[in-house]
Amino acid sequence: MLVAAAVCPCPPLLVPEVAAGAAPELDAARSACADALGVLAAARPDLLVVVGPAERSGRGTHPQGTPGSFRGFGVDVGVRLGPATGAVTEGELPPSLSVAAWLLERTGWADAPIEGLGVGEPLAPERCAGVGRDLGTRAGRVAMLVMGDASACRTLKAPGYLDERAAPFDAEVARALGAADVAGLQALDAELAYELKASGRAPWQVLAGAAEGADLAGALLYDDAPYGVGYLVATWS
Repeated sequence: MLVAAAVCPCPPLLVPEVAAGAAPELDAARSACADALGVLAAARPDLLVVVGPAERSGRGTHPQGTPGSFRGFGVDVGVRLGPATGAVTEGELPPSLSVAAWLLERTGWADAPIEGLGVGEPLAPERCAGVGRDLGTRAGRVAMLVMGDASACRTLKAPGYLDERAAPFDAEVARALGAADVAGLQALDAELAYELKASGRAPWQVLAGAAEGADLAGALLYDDAPYGVGYLVATWS
């Protein structure tokens, strides 16, 4: 059963070595993420499931200890999704889960075993919900760290240029996350999210599926778009 969730953005710029001189610009977001992970630890879960967007279609699992890195972003920084167990894990985390692994390392996560799941952008809402329902039954007390950005079209200099639909879309996502509104997340338009380059749509809808039937209260900890991309931090507990 899902007992807690933290929703965080996944730009590699959260990692100070990647951001370099611009690192202070996301200090507030980093602080909010740390607070959100504290809520997960306080829930004393039996299992932490980390969900984030991945480039490949469908979904791909990443066991505890899977390595990741930020070498593709010009810095020699490596991470692991929790401590390695047994043989060295092959493969590599997608960037969103590498950011999650960095956040977990930064906060010293040692409270429960970890599993990673990368979900492709095309995964339909109903399939996201089904994946989430399955995740919610993986242990007696399940916590989720859900990675994903809102729209990338908030300003003229944003990666997706300015789209007048972006701000209302992000406002609805922020409202739904802050209210732990399962139905509101499930109702997000997948096509609109794709057009607005909102990478968090599928992970958020996986969360919504996992939270069906759970009595959780939401809190919105951070809501900003410093680079024309919506970054949101929220907790459900």
